[in-house]
Amino acid sequence: MTNHANQADQILEACDDDRPALVETLAQAFQTDPALSWILPEPDLRARALRGLFRALVPADMRAGVALRGADDESASLWRAPGRAHSGSLEFLRTVLPLVAAFGTALPRGLKVQGSIDAHRPPGRFWYLHYVGVRPAHQGKGHGGRLIRAQTARADAEGLPCWLETATPHNVPLYERLGFVAQVEWDVPGGGPHFWGMMRPAA
Repeated sequence: MTNHANQADQILEACDDDRPALVETLAQAFQTDPALSWILPEPDLRARALRGLFRALVPADMRAGVALRGADDESASLWRAPGRAHSGSLEFLRTVLPLVAAFGTALPRGLKVQGSIDAHRPPGRFWYLHYVGVRPAHQGKGHGGRLIRAQTARADAEGLPCWLETATPHNVPLYERLGFVAQVEWDVPGGGPHFWGMMRPAA
């Protein structure tokens, strides 16, 4: 295990042994996410599906970039490296069956959301904040901001911007305080959630 930021912040770069904790943290954090709630309206089904979703996404994102976690696994973030925001065909094949199992009949809605995200993501090289979440009992204490600042510091050192999308309105001002600026807004077709796409320029 290696420190990714300074020791005082207790932000650690996750390794393969941390995958179960990352999955659990993100599944808990996204239980009330507007987009995932639209895809999976029933709360108990959503809780099970989210664990299946992140069991597929965590290893894929770790291969494509880096995962950071709080020292007590209260928070986690998945970052895809520059040039790897879009999943390739091999990655799709690795994840499609787990996603079918996780989402079942909700998969078409999930694909509609993902398609709209892909369509609005800009070209170019940037660190892509795919997911960041904090377990409910630890929310509101700055854990998510510390995770994001740890990686944006690396992006600044590399002279690279960062990109994210969110469907949670109250997250927009939080991301703005971290240097992100809304570039595009859209609604997922068919009555889906409203999204903001936000870029943080390299410092």
